Amino acid sequence: MRMVIKVGTSTLTHGTGKLNIRRVESLCKVMSDLKNAGHEVVLVSSGAIAMGVGKLNLTQRPGDMPTKQAAAAVGQCELMYIYDKLFSEYHHTVAQILLTGSDVEDPQRHRNFQNTLFRLLEMGALPVVNENDTVATAEIAVGDNDSLAAIVAVNIHADLLVLMSDIEGLYTADPHKDPAAALIPEVRTLTPEILDLAGGAGSGFGTGGMVTKLKAAQLCMEAGCDMIITNGTRPKDLYRIADGERVGTRFFGQGK
Repeated sequence: MRMVIKVGTSTLTHGTGKLNIRRVESLCKVMSDLKNAGHEVVLVSSGAIAMGVGKLNLTQRPGDMPTKQAAAAVGQCELMYIYDKLFSEYHHTVAQILLTGSDVEDPQRHRNFQNTLFRLLEMGALPVVNENDTVATAEIAVGDNDSLAAIVAVNIHADLLVLMSDIEGLYTADPHKDPAAALIPEVRTLTPEILDLAGGAGSGFGTGGMVTKLKAAQLCMEAGCDMIITNGTRPKDLYRIADGERVGTRFFGQGK
């Protein structure tokens, strides 16, 4: 199976913005084991700005673009150092790919990004993809890593995209506010009723929310790629997903 796994800021960090060491170590161990089992894995990782906030001892996520980009520059170094260190313990080589919207929209740059990803997978590397937050502005930004992960999954013809977030999946209502909210285990068509279930932005250190996840689902489903939303606090659930078990909410690609 060719899998793209997206981890959100809330999965990687504590509420302080500093790294959740135990969870990240578990995530890298499970992903390494999936690669050992023969799966191809691409990691789309948020967290650069949040980790920069923590390392720079800022009290909150910055609101102005220059400070966001400065935090991203500091945090991206830390993020890749950690991934390189942890995956190396299991004898896997990571490769960093930083993208902007221009890399996706410009035909030549798009081909270059696609060819690089395919070659890295052929060589057995584990690509780690993030938006290039140090240079991306509103005009050239993809906007969120849920969409970025869907773009990556579609472009490498992945079998599955897994969005690991701070929620179990798609619910009939906001589970943080409504105790009667029920998990929706399967979605085969993005009906207006399903799209209406999307709320606003998610956690304080991230930029995502259910709106961006359903946008990602639409991209994947139209391309015939399945997508799963699941809770990132349990990295071992990736084993169950690889084994075909029901976890979170699964969006089925067209034709499946």
